[in-house]
Amino acid sequence: MFDIDLDHHPRLKAVLSTALLAIPFLFVFFPTFWMLSTSLKPNKDAFQMPPHWIPQEWTLENFMDQLEDRTGFVVYVRNGVLVSVATTLLTTAVAVPAGYAFARLRFRAKRTLLLIILASQMFPPVIIVITLYMLYGQLGLLDSYTGMVIAFTSYSLPFSVWMMRGFCETVPEEIEEAAFVDGCDRVAILWRVVVPLIKPGLIAVGLFSFLHAWNNLIFALSLTSSPDRRTIPPGFLLTYVGEFQYRWGEMFAGAVIVTVPTVILFIGLQRFLVRGLTAGAVKG
Repeated sequence: MFDIDLDHHPRLKAVLSTALLAIPFLFVFFPTFWMLSTSLKPNKDAFQMPPHWIPQEWTLENFMDQLEDRTGFVVYVRNGVLVSVATTLLTTAVAVPAGYAFARLRFRAKRTLLLIILASQMFPPVIIVITLYMLYGQLGLLDSYTGMVIAFTSYSLPFSVWMMRGFCETVPEEIEEAAFVDGCDRVAILWRVVVPLIKPGLIAVGLFSFLHAWNNLIFALSLTSSPDRRTIPPGFLLTYVGEFQYRWGEMFAGAVIVTVPTVILFIGLQRFLVRGLTAGAVKG
């Protein structure tokens, strides 16, 4: 009905473009805004109907309760950092030589094995958690840091191996051949030549495995039972939400505290992550 050439109306085009971009922006960032707003309210105001988008009564009590560890928050953060860092180190230590082997070595059924590794990433954690729980019970790994690290690593490792394979394939083979001439073996070439050249890939794999362990709920909830072993997701779920209580203010305050470091980490490593992902996509 209306035929308007937007190329001849740049101001109208700019307004429409801004409006179209604002809709998904508001949709994505509204939960973050609501988290910040609720964290600064008394708990009773979190259930106010109609809701107050801006706190009517500002308070920092929710944050003080977390930092003073009245709810076990500090324990959850400590466990989360410990398990996530250990998962990152273990995943990277395994993914680097595995990815290099798939990129450079020739052996039978290599392509089939790669597809099997990739297919293992397709199963959701809820499918394997029961079997994993039974296995952990027999091995005595339930309610332990070691058990969580192994579980998190097993789930983040397949994709990490594929990423490292792509990164290793971007390294020119001529550089490795020159190292062979100088007397280096495969192990020396990997750690002295290849690894320094794929640092963006190491950062990408490390960040991926860290965030996966940091945010994982199903494994951490199913494989631990004592509060002293809980990480942040199950700790928040079992501490602040229950049959007779909903401590939204404290939970959102804790969420703000644990979100800020991860956002800063992501922003600081973003350029390395983008470089790493694009470099790993050059060859497949």
